[in-house]
Amino acid sequence: MTGIERAPAPNKQLPADRLKALHALMLRMRIFEERTAELFVEGLVKGTAHSYVGEEAVAAAIGPALSAEDYVGSNHRGHGHLIAKGADLARMMAELMGKREGYCGGLGGSMHIADLDLGILGSNGIVGASMPLATGAALVAKLRQTKQVVVSFFGDGAANQGVFHEALNLAAIWTLPVVFVCENNKYALTTPQAMTSAGPGVAERARAYGIPGTRVDGNDVEDVYFAFQNALERARAGQGPSLIEAETYRWGQHSMRANLRDPRPPEELKAWIARDPIKHVERLLVERGQMNAAEIEFVRAEVRNEVERAVDFAKAGTLPTSDEALDAVYAPLKDATEPASQGSRTLAFTEAIAEALHQEMAQDARVFVMGEDVGATGGLFQCTKGLFERFGAERVRDTPISEATFTGCGVGAAIAGLRPVVELQIFDFVTLTMDMLVNQAAKFRFMLGGKPTVPLVLRGPQGGGVRLAAQHSQSLEAWFTHVPGLIVVAPATPYDAKGLLIAAIRDDNPVIFLESKLLYVNSNGPVPEASYAIPLGKGDIKRAGTDVTVVATMAMVPRALAAAADLEKEGIAVEVVDPRTLWPLDEEMILESVRKTHRLVVAHEAWTRNGFGAEITALVVEKAFDWLDAPILRVGAPDTPMPFNDELERWAIPSQARIAEAVRQVLREV
Repeated sequence: MTGIERAPAPNKQLPADRLKALHALMLRMRIFEERTAELFVEGLVKGTAHSYVGEEAVAAAIGPALSAEDYVGSNHRGHGHLIAKGADLARMMAELMGKREGYCGGLGGSMHIADLDLGILGSNGIVGASMPLATGAALVAKLRQTKQVVVSFFGDGAANQGVFHEALNLAAIWTLPVVFVCENNKYALTTPQAMTSAGPGVAERARAYGIPGTRVDGNDVEDVYFAFQNALERARAGQGPSLIEAETYRWGQHSMRANLRDPRPPEELKAWIARDPIKHVERLLVERGQMNAAEIEFVRAEVRNEVERAVDFAKAGTLPTSDEALDAVYAPLKDATEPASQGSRTLAFTEAIAEALHQEMAQDARVFVMGEDVGATGGLFQCTKGLFERFGAERVRDTPISEATFTGCGVGAAIAGLRPVVELQIFDFVTLTMDMLVNQAAKFRFMLGGKPTVPLVLRGPQGGGVRLAAQHSQSLEAWFTHVPGLIVVAPATPYDAKGLLIAAIRDDNPVIFLESKLLYVNSNGPVPEASYAIPLGKGDIKRAGTDVTVVATMAMVPRALAAAADLEKEGIAVEVVDPRTLWPLDEEMILESVRKTHRLVVAHEAWTRNGFGAEITALVVEKAFDWLDAPILRVGAPDTPMPFNDELERWAIPSQARIAEAVRQVLREV
């Protein structure tokens, strides 16, 4: 009837005190969820929530076995995981009601309740996302030799995500102390597992990665407990990851917003409810003479009272403000002072990147680098040259070709206390990482009420100029400037590259650090030998002028400067402004320049349509329109992917001549 394939049950029993404690814990989960469902109907819990009723044995068996220092990565159905890890019911209920007194200040809600102080890496609304994050926290534990273990909870649907396979592979090859726990409740939203998953089950997939895979009865708390103990001891001993598939069943629909059909046959639901994990424990307690019916009811009444106190606390809570929401997005930027002089020593752009990494890794043991071929090879463009020989394989880590998961690993490592620098070999591959950047790194601090930090740097080469065609030549900065929570840095000189990368590594926010391939091959300039940081959010006037402002980014900066030098021969004084950081943007520097010159040209390598130049244009129109004497012109790529043909590639990338002609055109406008 249930389809459970059970291995022979261990001839073990939990001690009476432990079984009683787990029973009480399961009751706390059950009654909390039942009360939440009532509050949802009353309209006090809004949006939605995903009930853990029916699955309590899994979290109850695992949570108390963990130490306070161990981590748990949860999912959208995570209330039970949090309660098992020691979360306060009152603060949980306040979060469900969107109150300031909740764990996340009312900013996270049901799917995102978490508290790093309890070792909870987040409750995640993205299916499967906890797995890459868990590998990052586990990597921190391994590097610091703390003996911490990380548990990643996920559902059967998540086992079909690519990150499931990538995370198991990464954890296996790096021997990470992580236990992957699949709570197989047999259905995704409405689709049964039999229609979505090939093979005999989730546990068998562990074999592909050379790690133990175990299937247990997820409704039997003792069965889960002893299986998890084996996995926990293995991870704690440094023997690597394990996968546990706990077969269980959620009693309710996917979420409390039950506006869809329930596909589950009534007889199937009835059979699983008859296998209630709490009643199973109560039968064991009675049969073993450890509790009687009156004692069980007394515990139930105590838990009901605790939950009602939590409800009263939440109802009395206060609402967060819009100012609190805005303040929760970014950690404060670090102060920095630029050198008084750039000096006379010259470096190539790639050499400046490598020097920044060398200096930061030498002065901060928390900094490490990972990505494809960053080790002995030194990276595709040699930006990590010499790091492997100096700092070793533990801190300069070659990864599988698994961009989503090694980026997520970086996010998890940043959350857990290190400062990872993740290299994408070609920045177009960022498309494979978008969940980890946009839904995880960018939103983590906000969803947890503005408390944690995510000091991650994701860097790599973007743009064209080296004949790599359409899928290796895009300029995608506008995507990331649109996302609250991300810092976007775009250096144009070796001096800026070194100072901004050092600032990015030291910052407590996730930073997208963009490096133009054209600058890799065509940029040399003065770079101080000493370590220095350039403040994030501070632009630079690369050339002063009075007639036209050209705001240029990355590879367009040297082209704008060359155009300005030629235009000077025509009596035209061009001011070239390099934002350096696209977000936060030095708005006042741009506005002040436009107020002086009364004309604006914006140049970038990316597509003109909806490119970052449109944001600069909107800024000036909104805040300095009366100062303009001519329409704003944008110089960018035409509306086509990057051609392979060399002449067409040169046509697609804005040239010095196009920038100069745009300047002449705005001067002709009256």
